[in-house]
Amino acid sequence: MFDTMTLTKVSASLCAAFLVYLVGNWVASAVYETASYGSEQAYVIEVEGAEVAEAEPEIDFDMLMASADVEKGSKVFRKCSACHKLEAGANAAGPYLHNVVGRDVAAADGFAYSGALVAVADVWSVENLNGFLENPKGYAPGTSMGFAGLGKPQDRANVIAYLQTITN
Repeated sequence: MFDTMTLTKVSASLCAAFLVYLVGNWVASAVYETASYGSEQAYVIEVEGAEVAEAEPEIDFDMLMASADVEKGSKVFRKCSACHKLEAGANAAGPYLHNVVGRDVAAADGFAYSGALVAVADVWSVENLNGFLENPKGYAPGTSMGFAGLGKPQDRANVIAYLQTITN
């Protein structure tokens, strides 16, 4: 039933189909070019009555820290408590956060850090914590922290204010 000639025909037809696919892909990418030719528009059409989108005002994080609520921060910290402990030396999936504000980055004894944090900051200042808590993977690419971040600036300020109270 199957002989050498049949196997040769089947393999030749598969190679021919693959060749047709590759040539078709090449022609389609040449015809339907989608490359960008620059970010500037060639011309702008002015429209009467069009609303110009205003940029969001810059948030002054120092003012948010001044009005931060420690109680609300303790509630927001519950998201963090799945991986972090507040007791000194009690590492979990993440390092302990006792006395973290002002502490050197990657300085929790007994925790194996990924090394990405040391490349972006030396000390856990309020500014560094704010940036890291907003988007950990964006702030320190390569970090092993899987948390998506806290999107609301007030939540970040509340958590940092709460962490400032966790000292000896």
